[in-house]
Amino acid sequence: MEKNNSSGNGLPVVTLMLLAPIITEILPGATRFSAIFVFPIEVLVWGGGALLIRHAIRKWQLGWVHMLFLGLALSIAEEFLIQQTSLAPMVFQIKGGAYARVFGINYVYLLWALIYETVFVVFLPIYLTEILFPNKRNELWIGKRGVIITSLLFLLGSFFAWFSWTQIARTKVFKVPPYNPPLIMVCIAIILIGGLIFMSIGPFRNKFAYKSSAFNPPPDWITAIMGGLWAILLYGLVLLAFGISPSFPPLIAIVAGLLLTMVAIYLIPRWSASVNWQTMNIYALIFGVMTGAMLAGFMGFIGALKVDLYFKIIINFLAIIFMMMLGFRLKKRVALTELQNQTQNTGF
Repeated sequence: MEKNNSSGNGLPVVTLMLLAPIITEILPGATRFSAIFVFPIEVLVWGGGALLIRHAIRKWQLGWVHMLFLGLALSIAEEFLIQQTSLAPMVFQIKGGAYARVFGINYVYLLWALIYETVFVVFLPIYLTEILFPNKRNELWIGKRGVIITSLLFLLGSFFAWFSWTQIARTKVFKVPPYNPPLIMVCIAIILIGGLIFMSIGPFRNKFAYKSSAFNPPPDWITAIMGGLWAILLYGLVLLAFGISPSFPPLIAIVAGLLLTMVAIYLIPRWSASVNWQTMNIYALIFGVMTGAMLAGFMGFIGALKVDLYFKIIINFLAIIFMMMLGFRLKKRVALTELQNQTQNTGF
């Protein structure tokens, strides 16, 4: 049973709300030093969204499928309602001209966003925060008041995100015409979001519980490498969405994105169902995916401001050091647990 006591959980709450935008925006370089003023908004939207999703998962003791549904709901809200980046014409095309845009949807970009935002905003920060605070993993962290406050902050952040991007950045920075999404798209988005939330926490939520057969997980270093390669390949999808190769068939890009998704959905639940899947395995996967995203992100800094490039190098270096220190701490924790078990078994 999940503990309902939410007192003393301020540090995990703050950590999760900070990690969500840091992992999603800062480390890969999507938010640069020259635009760091938007970070508080990202904390409210990404951090608040991740915290609410984590609360729902722990409160109703849900599984990864439900977390996936809620992550997709958050991503759809971002892409269709908040910043509308999957609907509005792209503000930047690497080689000019629209790529993979049909019926008013940037569909390759949308696929990338659904995958990326679900993984980097929801799954990685939640599991990493729970690794950092293992003794509080089964606690809710926030109560009813916290849910209300977080929801209000999320809505406030969403408004500022919408206003700063659609009303200021697009028209005044990128000098593109204003964009208003068609009402039909807004309605579709609201229906999809409501449906995903209903499937996650509604009365029929147990119907979507999924128990995978167990696969023995690979060694940690292989898991990390696989996670890194996955993140790099995913970055290739967004490069295509920004038109790096206008002649590349969009259908192949969609198939590639779906394959990346299917590989993750097929392997990770089966690894986690194994008795050999422990905290170090989760850590290795998170570390690998984060590192791959950070490395791939440097491709977007060709010709960038030096201050932005230096900031990314420094912040990525600090993240690597932090994750390495966390890995050493986890290994010590595992070794201590094994020693305690041996002592108990021998009767000393």
